Amino acid sequence: MHWSRWGDPAQAGPLPDSALALVDAFLGTRDTPAVPSDEVRLSDPLAPDLVDELAQLVGREHVLLDHETRLHRTRGKSTPDLLKLRSGDGLDSPDAVVRPGTHDEVAAVIAWCVRRRVALVPFGGGTSVVGGLAAEREGFDGVISLDLVRFDKLVEVDHESMTVVLEPGLRGPAAEALLAAEGLTLGHFPQSFEYATIGGFAVTRSSGQSSAGYGRFDSLVVGLTMATPQGTLELGSSPANAAGPDLRELVMGSEGAFGVVTAVRLRVRRLPAVKVYDAWQFASFADGSAAMRSLAQAGMLPTVIRLSDEAETAINLARPSEVGGESAGGCLMIAGYEGTQEAVDARRSACTGLLDGLGGTNLGEEGGRAWAEGRFHGPYLRDSMLDVGVLVETLETVTFWSHLDRVYQAVKSALTESLGESTIVLCHISHVYETGASLYFTVATRQSDDPVAQWYAAKAAASDAMVHNGASITHHHAVGRDHKPWLAEEIGPVGVMVLRAVKERLDPTGILNPGVLIP
Repeated sequence: MHWSRWGDPAQAGPLPDSALALVDAFLGTRDTPAVPSDEVRLSDPLAPDLVDELAQLVGREHVLLDHETRLHRTRGKSTPDLLKLRSGDGLDSPDAVVRPGTHDEVAAVIAWCVRRRVALVPFGGGTSVVGGLAAEREGFDGVISLDLVRFDKLVEVDHESMTVVLEPGLRGPAAEALLAAEGLTLGHFPQSFEYATIGGFAVTRSSGQSSAGYGRFDSLVVGLTMATPQGTLELGSSPANAAGPDLRELVMGSEGAFGVVTAVRLRVRRLPAVKVYDAWQFASFADGSAAMRSLAQAGMLPTVIRLSDEAETAINLARPSEVGGESAGGCLMIAGYEGTQEAVDARRSACTGLLDGLGGTNLGEEGGRAWAEGRFHGPYLRDSMLDVGVLVETLETVTFWSHLDRVYQAVKSALTESLGESTIVLCHISHVYETGASLYFTVATRQSDDPVAQWYAAKAAASDAMVHNGASITHHHAVGRDHKPWLAEEIGPVGVMVLRAVKERLDPTGILNPGVLIP
């Protein structure tokens, strides 16, 4: 990816004139370009004697110190991460990028880091938006990025059990291509799909657009292999068991703080023969969310279901060509179905009948198809807005249905009060359960002279609103550094004690992604 933007540099570009005029009218604009990449200040490279020792473990060609490679492994892709880089601050960069190729090499590098007191940050696709790739330096003699790019294989396929073993460095498209050759799919397509990796999906509890049909990523994980400072952890000897607490849960969501995942065994499905997406209109966000709840509790969810509130519908999705005309208004819902033709027809017919009866208006396939085709383009717009002085960022949460409206209103109010009345706050529901749903917010406002501090203040206000109104601090973005203060409140002092005990036992010298996850 681009060092100071999201995704493929070839797809980056300025806002269209029409969009620029609209943004200028609502929020005002000013040029805020990034500094040239060679002017970004990085940490000092790792000492030569340490480099020589690492080279003996993985080969000299797999220990990289150059400016460009280290720059591309600096922080993740949150708006604060990018704002810092755009201003020239890259001091969270790794001192070296190390690329092991086997589990034993990973274990050897971990052992070396323990001996040399060098912090180690596992790196997959670099898509963290919660500060998950910026290690604390204090007390360490250096920081390395353990880049898992060489872990890129489909290791095993079990067609009878419908499981596969994938290496953690596989990015989403590469993994799906390897599986498609076997007639299989994971069905996991988060917005980060093009760049995030199998290992990253596992250790952040990722959730994709098709979670209603295929499940969250953690529900797909059958087994894991993880290298730790205390040795190798092998998990997943059966599809289910009662052999004590499920230790896979220690790995999923651990964000590299307990070890480095080197293999993941996953449940897979047959490639769908048919994919179809319908657009629906509901009079209000409350009406649409009530319809989603009815579908979930009736056991009739589509593969994909998503609902935008009135503001997001008006700004992002309610294009006349997509949802039936300028007067469409209300809230846009996308319902998608995947599988065999017979299964799709049956589920689509049942859901259509239910949605009709719950007050929905079927707008047809055109709007659904447009949403599916533009699914991965959103982050590029964020960067174009940063170029013209508009602060854009996202945050998400999850709560029970009985708390949903209260959380929705509280978070919107907190963001508006922190950032000012001219702030635009959009929201959608994209992950639904029998007992509740996630809320995903997008925020746009005029940048202050210190946009990083501006956003952190707003993020704190929104996070307080979440945990004080019965919601989680995160549904699928993970904890990183940004959510740690509220994680402690969410899990309580005994929960914190458990996490710290695991960390201290597995990683007593604290070299694994220090500063991340553990309150």
